[in-house]
Amino acid sequence: MKRVVLSGIREMRVSLSAVPALKKDNDVLIRIKSIGVCGSDIHYFTQGKIGVQVVQFPFALGHECAGIIEQVGHGVKHLKIGDRVAIDPAMPCFECDQCSAGRHHTCRNLSFLGCPGQAEGCLAEYLVMPETSCYKVPDTMSMEEAALVEPLSIGLYSAKLGGVLKGKHVVIMGFGPIGYSVYVCARFLGAEKIYVTDKLDYRLKVAKAKGADWTGNPNSQDIVNEILMHEPQQADIVFECCGQQEAIDQAVEILKPGGKIVLTGIPDVSRICIDIDKMRRKELVLQNVRRQVDCVEPAIELIHKKHVDVSDMITHRYKFENTNKAFELVAGYKDGVMKAMIGF
Repeated sequence: MKRVVLSGIREMRVSLSAVPALKKDNDVLIRIKSIGVCGSDIHYFTQGKIGVQVVQFPFALGHECAGIIEQVGHGVKHLKIGDRVAIDPAMPCFECDQCSAGRHHTCRNLSFLGCPGQAEGCLAEYLVMPETSCYKVPDTMSMEEAALVEPLSIGLYSAKLGGVLKGKHVVIMGFGPIGYSVYVCARFLGAEKIYVTDKLDYRLKVAKAKGADWTGNPNSQDIVNEILMHEPQQADIVFECCGQQEAIDQAVEILKPGGKIVLTGIPDVSRICIDIDKMRRKELVLQNVRRQVDCVEPAIELIHKKHVDVSDMITHRYKFENTNKAFELVAGYKDGVMKAMIGF
């Protein structure tokens, strides 16, 4: 089979390898049909690491994917050959204390697609996954939509952690695919007002087209003062989806006492700073997000029942052989890219 491996910083090549074999009774073999390029993939592509997770070249990236079941292990109960599936890239043990507590996203023994030291990624024609990481999707759902279930599930989980309920006034900082996913889920859950900030004007246009109540670019506007002009009592929740120190500082100013900062974005740095005096006096809550838990099936339903529309997230499509071009496009924020998809 063909696979694409990261062979150095910003270097990718197509290689050939054997189709992977099933190793466990609950394994399934999936023929991959669609792959999304994620911002965390770009961290590895441009820097070779995220925090302590360092790539040993060559290594296959990718974790947003969907495909068709080609083979099933003897212990597989809920899937059959020919099923179309969205894939959760996390592979928990379901035995540790975290899994027993319903926190399998923070499993002590977690393996994750495209994560160095854990599992090779999905940039390949075929992939073996445990049945527990595969979710059937309706025939009416495209393979691209099925691949986008992964970022959408993170947006849904973030919105739920933030406490987005009817009537809340929300700010989303960073309108890439994750900020987009938070937006559509927050709107579905009943947020009354949503303000969006981003340093890329083309992304603000997408947010405005989706119905954002206000958009602003911190490179050219004082977004704190402008949002507070609209929200003199300040906002209820800020979703920090860009991983930037300045966004966290702005969030502290924008939030009302008792408000919540939800850190959904992945920073480039290992440490951030908090104005603890303002945080304490306002009694603000700082909520980290570790991907998602129990939100894959609800995300599938959101798309299937047309409660959310993710189709306009996709701006570019590439053939598998042109994966490197897709990564360069996303890494450089070129040509108005929101989400680049790779297909077979």
